[in-house]
Amino acid sequence: MIFEPVPLNLPPYPFKIKQESASHFIFDEIRKKYLVLTPEEWVRQHLVQYIIREKNYPKALIKLEGGLRLNTLQKRTDVVVFNTTGQKILMIECKAPSVKITQAVFDQIARYNIVHKVPLLFVSNGLHHYYCKIDFEQKNYQFIQDLPNYPGN
Repeated sequence: MIFEPVPLNLPPYPFKIKQESASHFIFDEIRKKYLVLTPEEWVRQHLVQYIIREKNYPKALIKLEGGLRLNTLQKRTDVVVFNTTGQKILMIECKAPSVKITQAVFDQIARYNIVHKVPLLFVSNGLHHYYCKIDFEQKNYQFIQDLPNYPGN
């Protein structure tokens, strides 16, 4: 499958991309391996670079595609970021640029957050970005204009 990377609403980054046979691969510097370059992976890799380079989130505290159990279903979160004490502080849900960010996407990350209980959520298809702060004590949430920098920076 040939993937033509589309421009995203994010800064460009110097990715390592290679082609083998009919497939393209992108180097994931968090997992230290090449992955098939799908539209969703293109967005995920951009978002990871964005939070590292622009928002100062430490690379060592980022986990990609972690598993979680939701009732009897096994699911995977796209990106979870921890603080230095091991608490989850940010969860990111990535979609391909062709996927519209709908209520169903927000419902998906909200279901995942029942398990993770992360105070900051980020939903993006690479073109449109949404950030949400969760207040577990008050049992409410608030959309915010921008993703905060990593705490302490």
